[in-house]
Amino acid sequence: MSLDLTEILESLELGRISVSKAKKLLSLYAVEKIEDFAKIDTSRKLRRGIPEVVFAEKKEFLDLKKIILKATSKTDSVLVSRINKNHYKKILAFSRKNKLKIHTGKNTTTILFSNKLSSTGGKVGILTAGTSDIGVAEEARLVCESMGCQCICSYDIGIAGIHRLFPVIKKVIREDVDVIIVVAGMEGALASVVSSLVDIPVIGVPSSVGYGYGEKGVAALASMLQSCTLGLSVVNIDNGIGAGAFAANVANRSVRKKSRFNNSKTS
Repeated sequence: MSLDLTEILESLELGRISVSKAKKLLSLYAVEKIEDFAKIDTSRKLRRGIPEVVFAEKKEFLDLKKIILKATSKTDSVLVSRINKNHYKKILAFSRKNKLKIHTGKNTTTILFSNKLSSTGGKVGILTAGTSDIGVAEEARLVCESMGCQCICSYDIGIAGIHRLFPVIKKVIREDVDVIIVVAGMEGALASVVSSLVDIPVIGVPSSVGYGYGEKGVAALASMLQSCTLGLSVVNIDNGIGAGAFAANVANRSVRKKSRFNNSKTS
């Protein structure tokens, strides 16, 4: 029996299949095998709200094409992150040839495959200290948008010219964002500064921008982890994907809570 998720649930409700049969079908539905080298988690977005993410950096080009075709045929959103620069243009051409709807970002080789980006009402602010941090921030943006969140982005507002920050802080507060992502390299101080100015959860992303003693993001990571401002959480160096997923989860849960609260007041 080959059923999609909706058909399985409808069949269970109508008594056409047993609970054990439904459980078996759902477990089969959750994983899609690709020959002997990959297993796609096709129900991740239904289960967790986060789409399947394919880490492409070390994958062979032919294998990557097979993964993309299979994943896009089974789920409405797939992120392919860190595509090898030698493969990136080929993947773009391959996507156009196969009429796959793609969303790209500045200074990143991560691609979001999605026919339609829905909206949950969640809002995420994404800030960077410098232009060198934009690629990581754009990865976070693509993840957030794949999860239905609107992103309010502002780049190159680091503490070397701290006066650039204050109009942006006013904007994210006015936009009533649910969470803020801050990407910063060098000493990573921007995350602490932003966290000290708002009553909004802040996710710090240390970027691998820097040289010398604290090179490759080490100083930024240490600085964020030892921040004296409260309300700041920190992910790994260059982990825009993880920051985006966490931020969108926070934003979407906040929207659901607000909706239930408003409904309870009117009932």
